[in-house]
Amino acid sequence: MRENGGVTADYKGDYQELVDEISELLGAPATLENRDFELIAFGAYDSEGDLDASSLDPVRTRSILTRRSTSAVRTWFEGFGITRATGPVRIPRTPEAGVYRGRICLPVRHRGVVLGYVWLLDDDPGPTDRQLTAAMEVTARIGALLADEAQHGADLSRELRAALTAERGWQGDAAVAELRTALGARADGVHTVVCVAPWPSADPDEAPSVRTVPHATALCTVPWGTTGQSLAALVRLRSPEVRTAALAAATRLLKESPAGIRVAAGLGEPRTGLADLGTGWREASAAARAALAEPRFGPVAEWSRIGPYRLLTSLAPETVHDPAVTPLLAPAHRDLARTAEVYLDCAGQAGRTAAELGIHRQTLYYRLSRVEQLTGLDLDDGEDRLLLHMALKGARL
Repeated sequence: MRENGGVTADYKGDYQELVDEISELLGAPATLENRDFELIAFGAYDSEGDLDASSLDPVRTRSILTRRSTSAVRTWFEGFGITRATGPVRIPRTPEAGVYRGRICLPVRHRGVVLGYVWLLDDDPGPTDRQLTAAMEVTARIGALLADEAQHGADLSRELRAALTAERGWQGDAAVAELRTALGARADGVHTVVCVAPWPSADPDEAPSVRTVPHATALCTVPWGTTGQSLAALVRLRSPEVRTAALAAATRLLKESPAGIRVAAGLGEPRTGLADLGTGWREASAAARAALAEPRFGPVAEWSRIGPYRLLTSLAPETVHDPAVTPLLAPAHRDLARTAEVYLDCAGQAGRTAAELGIHRQTLYYRLSRVEQLTGLDLDDGEDRLLLHMALKGARL
């Protein structure tokens, strides 16, 4: 069932029917993967012995259980020319590569572009040429479906990006209305917004697909800071109180993020409908910033749990810096800044602070006096302490 207007899109059932049709045609269980070797559907052909342990090997088992193959497996299979093939490709058994049974690969193409692969275990004598020809006709229908889904996902990505980046007022309202139309009935459900940042590329082809992210309705890249990018996900929830789906989606997106950079995720508050989508995105972005600044929030931070960072992240960057605190933030005074922050985190209790820092109380008192000298602030004055505490927290952002 595809979406045009307001009808809910459900491609999964269509893929399953087509894979089952191929399994019946060839008398063997088939699996369907996209071109990134992510499992879409697999058919359980009802024939004695087809699904016993002898029919599986490490590569096939991992693909079904984890719903994806490793990059090494992908490279190995692509070495047989499956990306260029227009017909069935037979791949021999190679036990040293974990492939204990031979394979038949049916490339899934649409308008000359490979979009996925149907895989079968190659038996002796195996399917006839006539059977494989009939199966290839089914792969053409799968290719059209994959292309349709990709276009639908691109449309949703574009509409979500527009809704999250539009200026407030009539432009924002119009963008949200377009997204609501694209989502149809799903727009009225309970959603939360997930922000993953930083994301190294604005290229949508380098972002995870919605199919691989549990409960995600749409994904897009959004500008982050002055030059960077973040990844946004609109995630559907069963209820505002149960946020498991949002946490699962955020965790999956973090796993999908490129290696070599520190990435964090933030969750906005759940809401029904899309009227406050912009607010949810600002909350998710703030939570991601807080998680990057404070490792104690974990790799996934919820806006409701980031404490003072709810206020700090709402301020313009230049306003969280105070000239009185600037000298303390110099690299040479890193230990003093750390001491002051822990002292204020511990509500000014010297014993707790000294224990947290692993120093003697006299050392603590000396450092605090140096903090007062550098900043001109009085740590016995509540407002001075508040200013110092917020400035130190703000510096982390």
